[in-house]
Amino acid sequence: MNNSATGEALLSVRNVHKHFRQRSLRGEAVNRAVDGVSLDLQEGEILGIAGESGCGKSTLARLLCGLVSPNSGEIIFSGQDIDILSGQKKREFRRQVQMVFQDPEGSLNPRRRIGSILQQPFQVHGLGSNSEQRDKVLKLLERVKLTPSSYYADKFPYELSGGSKQRVAIARALALEPRLLLADEPVASLDMSIRGAILLLLRELNRELGISMILISHDLNVLQTMASRIAIMYLGRIAEIGSKAEVFSNPRHPYTQALLSVNPIADPKLTRERVKLSLTGDVPSSSNPPAGCRFHTRCPHVVEDCLRDEPALTPVGDSHYAACPHWQRIASLQTG
Repeated sequence: MNNSATGEALLSVRNVHKHFRQRSLRGEAVNRAVDGVSLDLQEGEILGIAGESGCGKSTLARLLCGLVSPNSGEIIFSGQDIDILSGQKKREFRRQVQMVFQDPEGSLNPRRRIGSILQQPFQVHGLGSNSEQRDKVLKLLERVKLTPSSYYADKFPYELSGGSKQRVAIARALALEPRLLLADEPVASLDMSIRGAILLLLRELNRELGISMILISHDLNVLQTMASRIAIMYLGRIAEIGSKAEVFSNPRHPYTQALLSVNPIADPKLTRERVKLSLTGDVPSSSNPPAGCRFHTRCPHVVEDCLRDEPALTPVGDSHYAACPHWQRIASLQTG
């Protein structure tokens, strides 16, 4: 099943699982953080991933950049399975896939100046002389609009604002000219006034440098602005994936419909008129997911086979997939 847009995939994820063993006073349990995810990403595309806390978004990002290895399944980047790479091929993969974390405060060494932090990737990979590396650092700072670059290069992280720290984190990710940038909640810790500027920067990098991106966010409005396709995750799996237009205007999975029904919109009239779908109950534990459809414990349209049969992603439109075999019945109830 190919749930990418048309074209050659830069990244292909096939039935990937990542389980963590956890010990507590109750004994040992298995946290099924990512439990059978498949998706494709094209060269130059921005894919948005959304879902509630604990659904596996961040674990998936760490799998895709090789920080953790899957228990099973394949992650194919540029035609190569990243889990079997070693030596020079592993180093080359590290250069081509970079990550921007949610908290720039925690990802920047407080004891090093910004110039030293940005120079480190070049030193690790042995790229250029010291003076050449310094020139590249200054160009990186200019690329992320931290000017004058020499001024920022001599600062420590604690001397910068939150937005400037995130720009430094983005600059560090760009240092080795990656083909894929994984951004895990890159604006969640920033003030509202700064978010737009950081998102605009990411958009410019995508357009001007052709970098593919996977953007993880709780904020559906951020994904609607930035991404060309959207994937909705629930309890370790993808519930729905498709083009931005299809997912936002024609959601087929009840979970996606519930998320969009409470998503803030700027038009107060539309806010008053739309029907909000409230979900009952709590999100089940990923250590003990329910049988059948994982969403059935909260779904307002649940029927008997939802408790028994595990749904797969199936086509519900043009390059649009949802893990709900009853989407047509639900659609008829909503329009009837």
